[in-house]
Amino acid sequence: LLKLNVINAERLEVVSEEQSMAVTPSYCCLDESGRYLIAVHHTSTRDSATKLKKNSKGKVIQEIIYDDAAVVLFEIGADGRIGKAVDFHCHKPENGRPYKYTDASRIPADVECVLVLGGDGTLLQASRDLVDTSLPLLGINMGTLGYLAEIEHQNVQAALDKLMAGDYTMEERMMITGSAYHQNKLLMEDMALNDIVIGRRGRLRAVDFNIYVDGVYLCSYRADGIIISTPTGSTGYSLSAGGPIVAPEASLMLLTAIAPHTLNSRTIVLPDNVEIKVELGNGHLSDQEGAEATFDGDTTVKLNVGNCIRIMKSKKITRLIKINNTSFVEILRKKMN
Repeated sequence: LLKLNVINAERLEVVSEEQSMAVTPSYCCLDESGRYLIAVHHTSTRDSATKLKKNSKGKVIQEIIYDDAAVVLFEIGADGRIGKAVDFHCHKPENGRPYKYTDASRIPADVECVLVLGGDGTLLQASRDLVDTSLPLLGINMGTLGYLAEIEHQNVQAALDKLMAGDYTMEERMMITGSAYHQNKLLMEDMALNDIVIGRRGRLRAVDFNIYVDGVYLCSYRADGIIISTPTGSTGYSLSAGGPIVAPEASLMLLTAIAPHTLNSRTIVLPDNVEIKVELGNGHLSDQEGAEATFDGDTTVKLNVGNCIRIMKSKKITRLIKINNTSFVEILRKKMN
């Protein structure tokens, strides 16, 4: 997997043995090693993508075609020029949205629920990949904490007996969506069940964050990062940063600063119908440092000074199956002590 940096490239110069040309991709990404470049072309620039492919040195590129975009990958030569095309693998669903771990389009139509074997992180990944299916998830804990995956692996048989007998309850969990922007251009959009964390990258320097709620300035922080959490995520990173514990069935958002440089800092609880905008202030950051937004500790997007991320309640939800008739308070006492 390549770690990518989005770069501003209004014109991408492509040099081959036969000729040189310039095209205008919708987005360009350069991996951290500087060896590979990805160009994403939307429908309006699909012709440019075809020219880019044909005029590159080496074998014909493997090209991923979506309904509205084409994605191509090139290797950067030692002279800084684009060299041969490189085959790469990208999860492309048979239909519908892209996925990272589980192709929801391959799940048979008669499936009624999904068993998720792993820890809480595995369940978070499954909740995002399967969010469009509305299938409920039953977490089998193979990890350590198991706050979301409540069934311990040694109790699987009894849990499945209850599931087949219909002896269970269903919980609906709120999700949030985040959209990262650079100069009003969308960089990335993703969802989270637990939280979206905007933290520093590069050297150990505090980052200046400006917070807006529904377009109205709220406050600024100089801190290591900002956590926007759902009630489900209130027992995760938000709790470690001093945030409150919220019943998971609630519908609201928590805004918590990570290690803020201030004498007074409290988590801000906001209703679920607002838009939270986190903007990177100038501070002491350079373009090479900046910050990074992380969705459920998984997918990330890098942000520079002046970039922002807009976060709001998602229209999608995660449905969790509960076998043990255990209250939230009892789970809290057992898992957190």
